[in-house]
Amino acid sequence: MEKVNHKEHNYKLSIRWTGNKGEGTKNYTAYERSHVIQVENKPDISGSSDPAFRGDSTMYNPEELLVASLSSCHMLWYLHLCAEAKVIVIDYVDHATGKMVETEEGGGSFTEVTLHPVVTVKEASMLGNARELHLKAHELCFIANSVNFPVYLHPLINSVD
Repeated sequence: MEKVNHKEHNYKLSIRWTGNKGEGTKNYTAYERSHVIQVENKPDISGSSDPAFRGDSTMYNPEELLVASLSSCHMLWYLHLCAEAKVIVIDYVDHATGKMVETEEGGGSFTEVTLHPVVTVKEASMLGNARELHLKAHELCFIANSVNFPVYLHPLINSVD
């Protein structure tokens, strides 16, 4: 029997609630949903809940961060694969969207996320390979492989020439 060696990666962060207005969670409106995400030696991320759930619209919410995680993971894999394949990407922007549905009990779940990467490559000869590498990046994305809902991919590839 062949032994498979898997690399394990561990991540550590702290979440600190900063929304106590003096009465704690005395009632649903007595507290703010604000919090700080902290990772050692990195800038803090100010978070809150979605404004639909009494959150602060000027702060990131968990739903946005989930969509951002999927988008950035795909992008990083894609850029890596392009570099290996000698496909020169000179610009990349993704306008990702996510859909979450609430249940009658007040919970809910994401039903889908769609990535809309717009990529510009250096030469028209790279367009075909640039399209194919999106599929490979999608297969390899750690975050997409970890969620229980579909992640759709609608790339648009352009070239400078």
